[in-house]
Amino acid sequence: MRTIRQVGSLAFVLGLFVVVFAGIPWHVLVVDDPVVPWWLRTAVFCLLGGILVVLATLAFEQRMRRPSPAAAPSVAEGPPVAVELLNCPTAPGRQITESLGLVQGHTVFAIWLGKDLSALVRLILGGELTEYTEMMGKARAAATERMIAQAANMGADAVINVRYMTTSVVASAAELLVYGTAVKLSQ
Repeated sequence: MRTIRQVGSLAFVLGLFVVVFAGIPWHVLVVDDPVVPWWLRTAVFCLLGGILVVLATLAFEQRMRRPSPAAAPSVAEGPPVAVELLNCPTAPGRQITESLGLVQGHTVFAIWLGKDLSALVRLILGGELTEYTEMMGKARAAATERMIAQAANMGADAVINVRYMTTSVVASAAELLVYGTAVKLSQ
């Protein structure tokens, strides 16, 4: 279904660009001839058909998806992180020996117009905006990795008071900022 929805989104985007950037100028220049050329008719059908395909696949997915309990976030496999992340002002069971200062990581993520269209349709039909959920998850991971790298370069054992902030940059793009205080801990 996802592939079909992406094809529909691509057809919509291509149709939209042809209609706007070729069809409108053609109509302005050739206003006397009422016959619509085949390429413009095809673009309009792609535009409308793309919207229809996206609507149909999202409606079908929504009917097939049964409510399930929220899944626990998956933990990435791999070596343990050298820098602990804590959203409290102390490290339980350990003493802070030195405060190294503020560390931060940020990124700006966006989704392409086709996924934005899917999210807009899902806004109308209801349900989770998975396109934006995926985008924000990737942004959070990238910003957190950057903050951890900065803390590791400073020689930190942990980052305390970790906070996340997000702001909208444009309609389908968001900036995600993560920050905290890098500290050294007693062994």
